[in-house]
Order: sequence, then structure tokens, then C-alpha cells
Amino acid sequence: MKILYSLKFGKEYKKLPDNIKDIAEQKEAIFQNNPFNLKLKTHKLKGKFRNYYSFSITYSYRIVFRFLTKNKVLFVDCGDHSIYR
Repeated sequence: MKILYSLKFGKEYKKLPDNIKDIAEQKEAIFQNNPFNLKLKTHKLKGKFRNYYSFSITYSYRIVFRFLTKNKVLFVDCGDHSIYR
């Protein structure tokens, strides 16, 4: 799985606490092998985010992404639940 990163994702990722960044890197490795691994709790979003998916870094932190092709995704945003506003 090839992962591309939006500018917004990069900006928001830098703001994450270091321990969350460490966990996010571990989850990204799992994601690359299987974006729907049960450990990630990947799910399709609804409403204005209906073209996007999200997976859990921790209970409070998420990564929002969308599929560009079958094997290519764009990480759009990351952070706590406020990213859905």
C-alpha cells in the first residue's frame, strides 16, 4: 500500500504528542499490510466526510484518509475527534 500525505496531514501530525506519533507509526505499518486490520478499527465516514475513511491511533486519536486507487491512499488529517468538525 502506497501512502501519500496531504500538507494538512503533515502540519497536524507535527502537533501530535511524541508518544502518539510513536503509536501512529506502528499503526501505519499495520495499515500498509492491511488497511482493514481489526486492530485499526477502520471505518467509512458519513455526512460531509462520506468519501473518507478513518482508523484509530488510540481511543482519542484518528487518521482520516481516502483511497486514490486500490493500492494508493492519501492521509488527509489526523488528531482527536475535533478533526470531524
